Amino acid sequence: MRGTLSLLLISFAFMSCLPTNQNPDNNTTVSELSWPNWYTPKDTIRVLSWNVEHFVDDFDNPYIDNRRENEPPDNMPERRTRFAEVLKLANADIIVLQEFESSSYAQILAEEYFPEMGYQVFGGLESDDWYMNVVIMSRIPLGTFYSYATSNSPIIGFTDDNGNTSSQTFINNRMWSVDVLVNDYYDFNLTGVHLKAGRGERNEMWRTGMMNLLRNQYSKFLSLDNDQNLLVVGDFNATPDSPEFQAFLGDSTYLKFIDPLAGTGIFSHPADSVFWRIDHIVPNEFMLPEIVPNSVEVFTPFSPDSMDFIADHLPLMVDIITSEQ
Repeated sequence: MRGTLSLLLISFAFMSCLPTNQNPDNNTTVSELSWPNWYTPKDTIRVLSWNVEHFVDDFDNPYIDNRRENEPPDNMPERRTRFAEVLKLANADIIVLQEFESSSYAQILAEEYFPEMGYQVFGGLESDDWYMNVVIMSRIPLGTFYSYATSNSPIIGFTDDNGNTSSQTFINNRMWSVDVLVNDYYDFNLTGVHLKAGRGERNEMWRTGMMNLLRNQYSKFLSLDNDQNLLVVGDFNATPDSPEFQAFLGDSTYLKFIDPLAGTGIFSHPADSVFWRIDHIVPNEFMLPEIVPNSVEVFTPFSPDSMDFIADHLPLMVDIITSEQ
């Protein structure tokens, strides 16, 4: 009896030392990290994704030799002003920009053009020798950043001069994933992409290799958390019915994503005369219940010509409920 009582006391003492915010899904939350003092959790958050077409700063990066980056167009000051107007109206909590020069540029713009919006976290994985990158600005705390920049992905079905399978690391920096830490009980993993452009089989297989690299990483996430919330946004350079995009969605697989705009005829490119959609916001099946119904939309606060002056793509937005549904 005395031994049993001692064992119970030891067990109680051990359990009392456990953290109160345990996370059974093995996600990164405040059980491992702490909240920044600038953050107040919200019931819903908004994510915006936008390819802003060669959006460069006024300075020449000596390590990148490209005419657009070396000598920025004269219209960049006006583009920045209008760009800021769109972001103010969108009022998104997280912004993922494609074809944007750097995260430090995003931070300077936020401080100069819309400091009242409260963006606190800026990130990206800029290329060493190119200027079109994918960056994030957020007023939601972020956790671990996952890079694909050094990973070789195959160009499926194509070989080099020596008969080896073609592969590339050239633009895998234009994909990254990051844990978004919304509150004590809800988080999700966000991926920003700008996949290989161009039509034709080689470009399609290049994109397929990049998408397979992502899906392989998502499989690892699911092995840690079998109902991990995943959201992928950006310029896929693939239409909704393209073979590579359909393969990425994985409808008949255990790793399934959903295109909320499928079959809607909603387009995002080119901005002044839209006729197709290569920009996407796709949650996986576990995150779909938290997507506010009908909130995935193309955001067009100004005329087509005015939007096209800023960029040749239109921004997409989505609203997310910040609790498991």
